[in-house]
Parts: sequence; structure tokens; C-alpha cells
Amino acid sequence: MRNYETIFILHPSFDEEAVKTAVDKFKGVIETEGGIIDNVDLWGKRRLAYEIDKVNEGIYVLFNFQAEPELPKELDRIFRITDGIIRHIIVKLDK
Repeated sequence: MRNYETIFILHPSFDEEAVKTAVDKFKGVIETEGGIIDNVDLWGKRRLAYEIDKVNEGIYVLFNFQAEPELPKELDRIFRITDGIIRHIIVKLDK
């Protein structure tokens, strides 16, 4: 298993319950595919570096997890088709 980190930005209109639902959804994807979540860090609402689709703020969430190399591809696919995700990135961490 390899170590990964993903940061995704949710639309600022999400309320607390919607953020929790989104976080639980992505945790479920990682765990269902056999990954192990090491850390979930909710950074909260922050200003974006540049405007995306006329939005200046977003709710940042960081996951650190361990997974097989196939899981990030599936996670990326789910990020792309989920409404409310402004941006995301998945990075393989060095040991």
C-alpha cells in the first residue's frame, strides 16, 4: 500500500450537514476500495487564490490515506462527477 494525500474544495454554499455528508461519502469510497484513512482535516472556508466559476471561497478538506495504486483513479473519477466539488488533487507521498 502507498501513502496518498488529497485536498478537495467544496462549494461555499454547503452547510455543515452537506460538508459532513460529502466527507463521509469520500471516506466511504476509500474504505470500500480497501484503503485506510490516516487523517481527515477540515480546514473550513477559505479564500481561493483565484476565482473559479465566479466563486471566490471554498471549504477545504484534507485526507491522508493509504491505498493500492488503483484507488486514486477511482477517487478521481468520483470527485469529477460529484456536484459541489470545485477543485481536487490527489498526490502520492514519498516515504
